Amino acid sequence: MSTVVAGERMTAAEFLKKYGHCSGVELVRGRVVWSGQEVTNGREGGGVAKFRRGVISQNAARLLGDFVRAHDLGWVAINDTFVPVGPDSVRGADVLYVSYARVPKGEPPEDLTVPPELVIEVRSPTDRWTELMTKMLEYLAAGVGVVVILDPKTRSASVYRDEDRQDIFESTDELKLPDVLPGVVVPVARFFG
Repeated sequence: MSTVVAGERMTAAEFLKKYGHCSGVELVRGRVVWSGQEVTNGREGGGVAKFRRGVISQNAARLLGDFVRAHDLGWVAINDTFVPVGPDSVRGADVLYVSYARVPKGEPPEDLTVPPELVIEVRSPTDRWTELMTKMLEYLAAGVGVVVILDPKTRSASVYRDEDRQDIFESTDELKLPDVLPGVVVPVARFFG
């Protein structure tokens, strides 16, 4: 992978051209960030995702994907799928859902150029809530309808919508998302087990 020289800034288009084949890297206000650390001095920070976080992401993708496929609704993508959130910012969603109304059936496009209806982020042990809130707000401002943050430490799901209050679902609750996936009901504990 190419590296970014300290201080180098780029647009979302430049980022996607240079890093579009990568995972675990994002563009935040023009700066390349690898697993939460800016790429500087020819070195890239970050590393491989923790196993537990990967399992939770896969659980979320499977649980939502099974529902989406059974009802022929759209696409579910994983693995830090890039979501442009501004002219100089591109975030990597852990899991996302985008309907066929936004990305039609057929061969999926190489890149996602429209906001998905739903993004799920899995909090890693090194994630600060302030960073997650910034990311969540960027998704919502870009047109994502619902953002869910799964927190393995508390085994909870925090749900955010534009101009709406946060809803927190504990492991004993059922997660319902009627505005983006009518009919889906997932026991929160199933994301973590």
